[in-house]
Amino acid sequence: MNTSKYSDRELVWSLYGTQGLLFLLTVGLLFFLHDQPAELGEYFQFDFRELFLFGMLPALVVVAVDLLLTIKLPSHLYDDGGINRQIFRSRSFWHIVFLCLLISFVEELLFRGVVQAHIGLVGASIIFALIHVRYLTKPVLFISVVLMSFMIGLLFWWTDNLLVTMTAHFVIDFVLALYIRYIEKEEHA
Repeated sequence: MNTSKYSDRELVWSLYGTQGLLFLLTVGLLFFLHDQPAELGEYFQFDFRELFLFGMLPALVVVAVDLLLTIKLPSHLYDDGGINRQIFRSRSFWHIVFLCLLISFVEELLFRGVVQAHIGLVGASIIFALIHVRYLTKPVLFISVVLMSFMIGLLFWWTDNLLVTMTAHFVIDFVLALYIRYIEKEEHA
């Protein structure tokens, strides 16, 4: 995708639209697949120790590996076409917080709370990776998103806690978005 033909605003609204559609799909699947959609609430358990050990720590390992690869690999192998850069480079800190919370909530609710709960870890992880279509032609990025998806899927499998997967997903997206916004932006200035 050539981002130069889209404004920052258009890309952000596209992101909101995509998350809105995924949320509507989630709600529809919840009513179609669950006898009692309220049973999804069983997957929300606030346990600080679990959130830290299974949410934050694995996410920080993923971020460290991702940043290491970003630094060590040739840039063309890690280039997503500039979409993430264009979305996050001009956003305020609080807008980044909101976007990352929204993305982690919607995607984990769908892929772990609905899809993984019904078709399993492998199916949910593959579908999660495939919706990141812009990475399909970028082997390093695609392998990275597949591995991240399986890792987050395993976290859900081990804990049965969507707050754990949402925490991990949020930390990964948030730290990498801050890197784009504050560090990478300075490097390109």
